[in-house]
Amino acid sequence: RDTVMCIRKGIPDDIDALVALDHVTRQDSGRADYITDALHKGNAFVAERDEIVVGYGVLTYHFYGNGMMELIYVARDYRRSGVGRALVGYAESYCKTPKLFTSTNLTNKPMQLLLEGLSYRLSGYIDNLDPGDPELVYFKHLEGKTR
Repeated sequence: RDTVMCIRKGIPDDIDALVALDHVTRQDSGRADYITDALHKGNAFVAERDEIVVGYGVLTYHFYGNGMMELIYVARDYRRSGVGRALVGYAESYCKTPKLFTSTNLTNKPMQLLLEGLSYRLSGYIDNLDPGDPELVYFKHLEGKTR
């Protein structure tokens, strides 16, 4: 049976589903606050497969005025099934700036491969965020976008 995936703008009613989905919230209480804030500000978008929430992303413009995918999160059971690719595609289509940035840890090889497969280029790295695990910054120029 084919499944139907939908990416949509997040709403405050999604808070409980996203907090339950995101395993990081169990170790970091600030993550639930981050999710709540992103939803209330209209910066979050949600992936559903057969009406079940399976991932989400956050797009802001705090990175030197450029689009920044601050977070792409896919539930463990749905990874490597196209959800991450769909979330990134959604962010690209809604990004208001010609430059879109994102970042991931050096140890997160699946996200690096996803970004490289979607024509993102390594733009640099940041040390000292997570001890011993530098943050790699990626960039993509979005054709047809103007400021």
